[in-house]
Amino acid sequence: MYRYLFKPLLDFVLALIGIILLSPLFLIILVWLTISTRGNPFFNQERPGKNGKLFRLYKFRTMNNKRNKEGELLADHLRVTRTGNFLRNSSLDEIPQLLNVLKGELSLIGPRPLLKQYLPLYNERQTKRHDVKPGITGWAQVNGRNDLSWEEKFEYDVYYVEHLSLNLDIKILYLTITKVFKREGIYAPHRERMEYFKGTTT
Repeated sequence: MYRYLFKPLLDFVLALIGIILLSPLFLIILVWLTISTRGNPFFNQERPGKNGKLFRLYKFRTMNNKRNKEGELLADHLRVTRTGNFLRNSSLDEIPQLLNVLKGELSLIGPRPLLKQYLPLYNERQTKRHDVKPGITGWAQVNGRNDLSWEEKFEYDVYYVEHLSLNLDIKILYLTITKVFKREGIYAPHRERMEYFKGTTT
């Protein structure tokens, strides 16, 4: 009952409240990024949602488009701006995803939506992470996030799918809030991000 009825309703209501409360901050960041980036303040990218269905994920832009001599984009950690570091460390870059929640593409809590090119690389168990809507935060995020291997992340994701409940969602929400305020495991600005997932070989 919670999974199919109350969770979607709570997602919509809480996302709507969040957008209303955060609207002044949303507008400030919007203007700030428009001026500092001299362009589009939003980053959007196709990501797989429930059952692998693609949707367009929205975030505030945190990287520039600097390229090397060959015209290729530099590594992510070399393109993150000073403003981008602040937005990532404070998780404020995630605010536009509340719009995805209102559209029913995303949940507040669930496995994080990853790159669409990973879809054919999951094994049968890892694919279960797409049995529910992806989320802005999730069980893997509050249990290590960037310190976990891909396999460990997916095990946390599948655990969430198999044990989804109101109590677990409340626990994840509480741990997310505490980690954001303590700035634990959010983002390491001076360290390269994890390597791309290439499939599980064992």
